[in-house]
Formats: sequence, C-alpha cells, structure tokens
Amino acid sequence: MQLNHDRLLDSLRQLAQFGKAGTGVNRLAFSPEDQAARAWLLEQMREAGLDARIDGIGNVYGRATDVERAVLIGSHTDSVPKGGWLDGAMGVLYGLEIARARHEARSSLAQLGVDVISFADEEGTYRALAGSLSFCGQLSATDIEQATNTDGASLAEVLSHAGYAGQPRARLDPGRHLAYFEGHIEQGPRLEVENQKIGIVTTIVGIRRSRLSCLGQADHAGTTPMHLRKDAGAALIALCARLLERFEQARGELSVWNIGHIVFAPGAGNVVPSSAQALVEFRDPRLPVLDRLQGEIDAAAAELHGRGGVTVEVEHLLGIAPADMDASLVDTLEAATRNRVVPAMRMPSGAGHDAMVLSRHLPSAMLFIPSIGGRSHDTAENTTEEDICLGADILAHSLELLAVQKGLA
Repeated sequence: MQLNHDRLLDSLRQLAQFGKAGTGVNRLAFSPEDQAARAWLLEQMREAGLDARIDGIGNVYGRATDVERAVLIGSHTDSVPKGGWLDGAMGVLYGLEIARARHEARSSLAQLGVDVISFADEEGTYRALAGSLSFCGQLSATDIEQATNTDGASLAEVLSHAGYAGQPRARLDPGRHLAYFEGHIEQGPRLEVENQKIGIVTTIVGIRRSRLSCLGQADHAGTTPMHLRKDAGAALIALCARLLERFEQARGELSVWNIGHIVFAPGAGNVVPSSAQALVEFRDPRLPVLDRLQGEIDAAAAELHGRGGVTVEVEHLLGIAPADMDASLVDTLEAATRNRVVPAMRMPSGAGHDAMVLSRHLPSAMLFIPSIGGRSHDTAENTTEEDICLGADILAHSLELLAVQKGLA
C-alpha cells in the first residue's frame, strides 16, 4: 500500500487551522473550533469512500462499506488549552490516509476494511475519554447529564447546541472489528534520547489522583504565637514533604508523581491558613505499585492527623487501571518495523489514551513516533515530517501483515 505523504501532511496542516494558536491549537471539546474541525473531518471521510457521520456524543465515525470485517483506526482531534497540533489529530489522520489509499488501490487490503474514528473529548473538557467510553457502551445518559466543564456548563447542553444530541451513538461491533490501532506522538523524550524511530506500546499506565485536605483555624499571623496556631498551610507542606519521601522509597521503576495544585484559604499573607488542599497524582503500569503508593498517602496522612490541632483528610478522586496492549498486535507492529529496518523499542505509555478504553473490549495496539524535545500539551509540540510519514507507513504495513494473519489479504 502506497500512502500519499504530501496529502497526509497537507491534511494535518489543514486540521491545525481550526483553533490555530501560534504553532499549536486551542481546540477544546465542543468549542466552535472543535465543531468546525469535526465537520471538516466528516467531509474528508466521505471523500475517502467511507460511510461517515457524527454521532450523539460527537464522535466522527467513518465505515468502509465494501467488507464485513475491518480494523478501527483512530484517536482524538480535541486539544488541551493551547495544546499541540499533532496530539491526537495525527492518529486520526493516519486512519484517514490509510482509508484513502485503500479506497484508491484496494489490492493489499481487499478483504479487510479500514474504519476511522475521531473520539470526542478525550482530553476531558467535560468528561475524559467520553467518546471512546460511549463507543464501548460505558457512558450512560446519566454520565452525560452529570458531566460539566470548569465553568459549570453541562455536556448535555453543549451536545444539544451542537446538534449532536439525539443522534444515534456509534458502537463497537465485535462481529466487525478485528482490532483497534492508534498512532500518536510519544509526548515524552525517550524515543528521541534513545535514537529510536518507533515506540511500540506494551501498556498504558494506571492513574490515581487524591485530594489532601488540612483543616485548622484562621488567626492573625502577627499576634498569634507559633505554638498556639492551628496552621493548616504548614501542616499541608509537611504532609507533602513526607509524602514525597515515602513515594521515593515505595516507587516502581516507572513510577511518576506530581503535586500539581495547592490552595490555601483564606490566602492572605497576614492570616494563618484555616484550610489547605493539594492534588496529588501518580502513575505506574503495575497495579500493585499503584496500590502501594496510595497506601503511602493514607499512612502519611494518618501520621500527621491531629498534630498542632490540624485535621488531615484524604479523598481518593480517580482510579484508572493500567491497560495492556494486545500481545499479538504488539508483535505485528514489531514485525512491521523489522521488515522496514526501522529502529524501534517496546515501551509503556505514561499518558492516557482512548486505546486504554478500547483495549478492554477489543485487541488494541499503539504506535508512537518521537516528540521533538519531548514536548507535548503545549504549542511547542512538534515532530519531523519524516517521522510523521514513517509512522503512517509502519501502521499501514502492520495492517497488511494482520490481513495475511487473518486470511483476509
């Protein structure tokens, strides 16, 4: 199968014009820019010979109509605020270009169709992974009603305003779909540092997030002696410091963690904080390690609870289990890189992707290409044209190998 590299790159540049923000994009889920991008993608899918529509959650889904069995290729086209132009979008347009090539000259995949999907709101403006959860039957009407953005706008309202509400929601078809493939930039530095061209994802990490709350008493910071204070701020700082030490001891080889948000109230320089909160997130590809790190949070909080008259509480907010990619598809991707003599490595994904939802219902695989400087979720995100095109070629060749394996070549 011969892909049209110039057309692929041109399509990526066209998509990047929707919500363009410097060298990146600002294309939040269901924003006018996102809706315009979806309408453009719908037409591109139809021109590629796919039966395409936008469903009731905003997924743009195109089906090959000439076969009964197909692979599904996709990702997402929404972005974080002022995000990168390739994050998610590249994986969707990989699918589109492969579908175009198959439509033009179907000899290599005559019996294996290529369905393409752009999942809605992967980034979580309203509900993280909403589109892929819906596609796999894991998003209820109640979930949609309860989902809101940071301004309090509801997902149900924006779906109605966009004209998506009331449309049938696309569903995974186990009788049709053999596998799911997702191409993506790495969003990290490992491939570039290790001089590898392709990353073959073995596991997508599990994610846990907790809120630490310290409750004390507000007092005048100039007149209240230190030993008489119930200082929630100082207690939270001590708790975070202790937690970082504990994480370092309990970590796995691939564990990462972050204290990304801290708030003191009332938040004045001359007032002893009456309350303080922090959000802690940690990730690892192994469930026992995640459980161990969560246990360290509980233990550290118990140690400091009540000291200095401050109450310490922990609320566990998020728990996403690790997701293994299909071993046979991992082997197929690796075989495609060997056939093309391309430097490749197996690796976990430290970021969440739609593939982690699909993998629980369908054999799934992910392919990474290098991110320049490891940058992502920022307008500075970029990747060379050579690597973009190489990733598409490897994915297309993997489908050809899969077709042979399944007797559909």
